[in-house]
Amino acid sequence: MRRAAAFLVLLLCLYWTRARGESGGVGVKSTSDQTNITPDIWAELKELRDMAIQHSVELTNTKSKMEKLEQENTAIQTRLTASEWKNAVLENVVKELQRENTDLLDRVTSLEDQNKVLEARMNASENEVEELKRQSADMMTRMNASENEVKELKRQIADQPKVAFSLGLTDNGRIGPFNTDITLKFSKVVTNFGQGYSPTTGLFTAPVRGAYYFSLTLLDNRSGVNTRVFLYHNDKKVLTSYIHNVDGAESVSNSLVLRLEKGDVVYMVLPADHTAFDDSHAYTTFNGFLLFPL
Repeated sequence: MRRAAAFLVLLLCLYWTRARGESGGVGVKSTSDQTNITPDIWAELKELRDMAIQHSVELTNTKSKMEKLEQENTAIQTRLTASEWKNAVLENVVKELQRENTDLLDRVTSLEDQNKVLEARMNASENEVEELKRQSADMMTRMNASENEVKELKRQIADQPKVAFSLGLTDNGRIGPFNTDITLKFSKVVTNFGQGYSPTTGLFTAPVRGAYYFSLTLLDNRSGVNTRVFLYHNDKKVLTSYIHNVDGAESVSNSLVLRLEKGDVVYMVLPADHTAFDDSHAYTTFNGFLLFPL
């Protein structure tokens, strides 16, 4: 507004100077000339006034706009200040989160290391388990083989002939001497599994091929006699037991293992001029059994 007022005053001065110059240079004009000039000045002054008013209004509007802009700027600064405070808070939060993230990363790294250790231990345990499984499988295989062997042995034992006998000679007391060799017939049968021994013939007949064990005990209670027996395998003499009684009862025992074929016979022979003795106490005995088949 000050600039508009100064501009108006300047225009007035210029018109006033112009009027005086014109009157001083060419002389005094007539009244009619002055009358013609005056309306133009007022018109121009009115125009200038209107322009000044317009400028004043424009300046007022401009001032209002500037005040509004200042208010908006103040609001923006306030918002910026608040945003800066929020940004500072957010920066602190971000820093705290970064610190927590670093701690978490450290914990994750530690957990990963622990996990690696656990994996190594688990792998070692798995290897041990696999080894134990392998050993268990081997043991199961061996146990199965052993069970099969036991079953086979049981089957063989079940299939193996039951051959065993235990005999006493007689209850009649003194036997002999005779003029010839005689086969002793053990008439007191204690056991005779497999019925391999015949009390009628005095022969044991092998039912299967195998190894057989035989034992005998011989006694005589007479003084001055010779007591002797022979053990025969088929027609071959394989064992001799002998005692000479000087005074009172004397006894002798003997044993052996024979390999017999099926059908072979074993028996005891009392030679000529020799004696034996037996009664209910079973002093003279003959025993045998199958050790195992061959």
